[in-house]
Amino acid sequence: MSLDPNPTYAAPEDWRAYSGVLSRRVFAFILDYLIVLLLCIPAAVIVFFLGIVTLGLGFMLYPALFVIVALLYFGMTLGGPSQASPGMRAMGITLMRTDGRRLDFMTAMVHTVLFWLINSILTPLILLVGLFTERSRLVHDILLGTVIVRTS
Repeated sequence: MSLDPNPTYAAPEDWRAYSGVLSRRVFAFILDYLIVLLLCIPAAVIVFFLGIVTLGLGFMLYPALFVIVALLYFGMTLGGPSQASPGMRAMGITLMRTDGRRLDFMTAMVHTVLFWLINSILTPLILLVGLFTERSRLVHDILLGTVIVRTS
């Protein structure tokens, strides 16, 4: 046990830690968004009752419900102790910062928002970047100084 409140977790330099990361990332994406869709069901019920309690004002959350659930989901899982969402853990990958510090909630949310913004502009081309960059990093990984690493 370390007494340092901000321990560092450096990304490995071994090439084997990055082999097959892109395909694992795609499957983790599919799993995670299925989980987010399932989480939207109880969130919709909560928003319904919130709408009744607030005399209709809570119903305005419905158009942004998916975004709110997804941001909270990825913020809490990527910014949590495992540094990986359940889909990423199932695929045996984790998100790390290149400077060695742990990911926090806000950085995890920014990572998700940048992914959505860049993906909306470069839709299928976003994965092509990973084929040509070191460590199979995508554009939002490069901008935030993060890298996806295999855990298994």
